[in-house]
Amino acid sequence: MFASARFAAQVRTKLQLGIPRSASPGLIACSALRIPLQHRLSSASWVSLNHVQPTVHMRSYSTRPAESDQHHVRPKVTLATLRKLYKRREPITVMTAHDFPTGTLVDKAGIDMTLVGDSLAMVALGYTSTSDITMDEMLHHCRAVARGTRSSFLVADMPFGSYETSPDHAVNNAVRMMKEGKVEAVKLEGGKEMAPTISRLTQVGIPVLGHIGLTPQRQASLGGYKVQGKTAAKAKVMIEDALALQQAGCYAIVLEAVPEPVARHITNILKIPTIGIGAGAGCSGQVLVQQDMLGLYGRVPRFCKTYRSLADEIVGALREYSADVKSGVFPAEEHCYPMPPEELERFMHSIGEKQGEKKHHEDVIATGNA
Repeated sequence: MFASARFAAQVRTKLQLGIPRSASPGLIACSALRIPLQHRLSSASWVSLNHVQPTVHMRSYSTRPAESDQHHVRPKVTLATLRKLYKRREPITVMTAHDFPTGTLVDKAGIDMTLVGDSLAMVALGYTSTSDITMDEMLHHCRAVARGTRSSFLVADMPFGSYETSPDHAVNNAVRMMKEGKVEAVKLEGGKEMAPTISRLTQVGIPVLGHIGLTPQRQASLGGYKVQGKTAAKAKVMIEDALALQQAGCYAIVLEAVPEPVARHITNILKIPTIGIGAGAGCSGQVLVQQDMLGLYGRVPRFCKTYRSLADEIVGALREYSADVKSGVFPAEEHCYPMPPEELERFMHSIGEKQGEKKHHEDVIATGNA
């Protein structure tokens, strides 16, 4: 009975590991360590595996990236979650992402809201302006970030030219962002002149994140990337813009490059969150461009705190890799895949025979004797 039970446990274990029933115990143990698996083995299987660790972790490769849901699971952040944070006066965290790895990292860090910003035009695609990115390019990056996002609330910039001409034009492109880009909300720039468009979007069920102050898509008309609302008259216009966007249905508003007193006042009079970027600590939340705060580029805006200088670390690692390859240090034995001794012997024997046959053939050609 005990032997039968042990055999059944071994079969179940093999099936769990996705390997043939005829596989040896050694292969089972090896597979338990290397085959992607997310569950714990039964006690009987534990015995049959000769005390191999029961908790098995996924091993990933550059050609098969780790699933984003391998990191800790937290409740999904929704608009209701953001409203609760706002009511509790708990600052809302927002961070940009532009592909699967950066989206996964933002999500894993527990950031409340992930923004696929059109800043990726410059930091990821090398364009000179955010206005250069196309709708198709934005959709491509939105899908990549979405695949890495499990709990963070996902919003994306509508690219320049995709929403300005008419509310219907904006709806058509926002629907594409939601359906094809897999985002949960869209962000668009502009003040009260965009209120009719925002109202139309929210009427059809598309959440909108507003954006006033320095609006990068309009930087040419603003005279460059300059602080906005520095005079009393311009600050008053900005207040009117914020109230109009709230009335139109925005669930929150980004305030970029705005003097702290102005941003604080706008935050105090609104009934929706404000997300600051270069607008001081008085906002309901903060957003930064991921590449800036990680120090991936030399120059960063004044308002950005650089938490790491990863550019130096990455370049250093790449130089070490290059030196190791050229010196023969890499790859070492631990980076190579072994071969079973009996198969290695057969392989070497087969190579020897073929090499012998080749030498005999060459000798025949040289001497003319069969």
